[in-house]
Amino acid sequence: MSPTIPGDEALRELARSLGERLRAERLMLVTAESCTGGWIAKCVTDVAGSSEWFDCGMAAYSYEAKQALLGVRPQTLEAHGAVSRETAIEMVAGALANSGGSIAVAVTGIAGPGGGAPDKPVGTVWVAWKRRGGYARAEVFHFEGDRDAVRRQTVVAALEGLGELLS
Repeated sequence: MSPTIPGDEALRELARSLGERLRAERLMLVTAESCTGGWIAKCVTDVAGSSEWFDCGMAAYSYEAKQALLGVRPQTLEAHGAVSRETAIEMVAGALANSGGSIAVAVTGIAGPGGGAPDKPVGTVWVAWKRRGGYARAEVFHFEGDRDAVRRQTVVAALEGLGELLS
């Protein structure tokens, strides 16, 4: 059975709904993205008025960018790799530390078609969420489909997780 892949309108609606909640709570969102390459930031900035609740997005694809922009420690990347709980948590913490955001999401994964390994197959994605002053929560997902499908599902998981963090 193939996964249900959200279309552009579904992504816009998720972002719009999240934006209303962030605006109501006077929170500013920041994103730290690897496998989505800025797609979460694109979805939220597609919403008119998002400047009221979106601070910035950081697309950090390489190890060097993760270290420089988000403060991910070289030891973390060496010991656990970019696609790991540890890296996702350091990314989300770094996004808050290096921005004016009050709530953050970070994603790191293997969108494919290559790059997978037996212990981290294509479709493996870690997502982490954190509010300033709070504890980070991270979850691993195993998405199916092609590169576009994995990335779309990652955007949905990131936005839905932010909604849960606000509940």
